[in-house]
Amino acid sequence: MMPARQSFDFNLALQDAAQHALPTPLDGVTARLLERIRQGRFQRSLCLLVASTSAASGLEVGYEHYKGSFSNPVIYTPVVLSGVLAVAGGLGFFSQRAARTVLRTVSILTLADGAIGFFFHISGIARKPGGWRLPVTNIVMGPPIFAPLLFGTSAYLGLIASHLRRENDSGGMDLGTALIDRVSRQDSRRWTNLRHGRSQKHLCVVTIAWAFFSGLEALYSHYKTNFRYKAQWTPVLLAPLLMAVAAGGILRRRIANTLLPAVSTLALADGAVGFYYHARGITRRAGGMKKPLYNILYGPPIFAPLLFAACGLLGMMASLLRRERA
Repeated sequence: MMPARQSFDFNLALQDAAQHALPTPLDGVTARLLERIRQGRFQRSLCLLVASTSAASGLEVGYEHYKGSFSNPVIYTPVVLSGVLAVAGGLGFFSQRAARTVLRTVSILTLADGAIGFFFHISGIARKPGGWRLPVTNIVMGPPIFAPLLFGTSAYLGLIASHLRRENDSGGMDLGTALIDRVSRQDSRRWTNLRHGRSQKHLCVVTIAWAFFSGLEALYSHYKTNFRYKAQWTPVLLAPLLMAVAAGGILRRRIANTLLPAVSTLALADGAVGFYYHARGITRRAGGMKKPLYNILYGPPIFAPLLFAACGLLGMMASLLRRERA
């Protein structure tokens, strides 16, 4: 009788490659890191990522709203919450209790603020001359419709981090964590799977949503400049490809472990290249870096390509995790 065919596991393949290709000090470190991700034991690392990405997105939303002169008090909320989320991520890095309480609460509030901001941006488009009777013109020239939802990327990563285990956690949760989860009634099967690194399909769904929002943002942002550079087409073309592969990853494990990491790597690289082009576009404006504040405000949004790179990061995380347990 032939043995059952083993499904390809991207994480295990990377661990094996690291042990054979990397020098001795690095092979063990890399293999342990990948194994921790596979088991859902990377809370501190993800908290650090949340803190840094939230700070960057806060700067982005800050100067975008500065252009609108902060005409509505609600506009201040994402700027404040991004700073609070960055601090919460830092606290979560040092304390598991802070990660499961402070970071979780702030992440939920920030996600809610993104949903409210989405409503205000839709209202802003409707108030422009012609409203939704001129959808293309007013979406392109009005407030960026999906920007508030993309602002929630760091918050969603924070919510994920709040349910993960610490890097040195080899077993179940401690008594304090169990009590917190029981009181909050959030220890569902979905979060239990996430805590143990079994959330591949869940992350694929999130990747589809964020790639859709980010791809459309790139489309009408680059449309404003009439796609002056051919490189401006890359996020527009990669976004539907990433969505399609992530959708395939929901249906088939092999797609999630082969095609998804490849396309996610392209998205990450494209976001990094886009960040370079946006930074170069700012330096090429009149005055260059002699007028940094003005040119950052009115030049290409410097951190916007990193939001697209975050879609690639979500896809890569999905490919490194295991399938959900029913």
